[in-house]
Amino acid sequence: MKIVDAKFITSAPSIKKLNVDDELLEVAFIGRSNVGKSTLLNALCNHKGLAKSSSTPGKTRLINYFGVTFKNEDEKRYAHFVDLPGFGYAKVSKSLHEEWQKNLNEYIQKRESIVLFVHLIDARHPDMEIDRKVNAYIRSFCKDKQNVLEVFTKVDKLKQKELSELKRRFPNALKVSSSKRKGIETLSNFIYAELFG
Repeated sequence: MKIVDAKFITSAPSIKKLNVDDELLEVAFIGRSNVGKSTLLNALCNHKGLAKSSSTPGKTRLINYFGVTFKNEDEKRYAHFVDLPGFGYAKVSKSLHEEWQKNLNEYIQKRESIVLFVHLIDARHPDMEIDRKVNAYIRSFCKDKQNVLEVFTKVDKLKQKELSELKRRFPNALKVSSSKRKGIETLSNFIYAELFG
């Protein structure tokens, strides 16, 4: 199995303004600002400029949709990857932040097409309270058909001892490095299995 094509579909501030094919299953990527979400999406899709990264943490405030084509032998399957706004760093007004949070909450709770939430965590900071809260929040309303996968990013920046400790503490989480392409194929295969069985 491999991803053979990926393209940007649309951006929307809220679920009410989404205009996408509801028949396709979705994988939602969520993580703290600056966790490497855009870089990971680009690595997964083998498309450097697909998801735009920003030097300003928290700048992305829209729900971004990408159409992804998987190929398994001679069969093609289609799905959406959804890049959700990063949390934790945005320097915006209180009213804008509340509106943004409300739209994000509504998408996460009400979007029936979501099969998998990929929660990205910076491997260098595995114990941040905000990550624990977000993970618990998502799991609190997950439906039977939905799953949450923890993925630790930037593992290439860890020393061997730190990496061993991370594996010991989080044996079921995936560990990836987008720049070294470590764990990318494993993550891609996991996503495919969650989407299509």
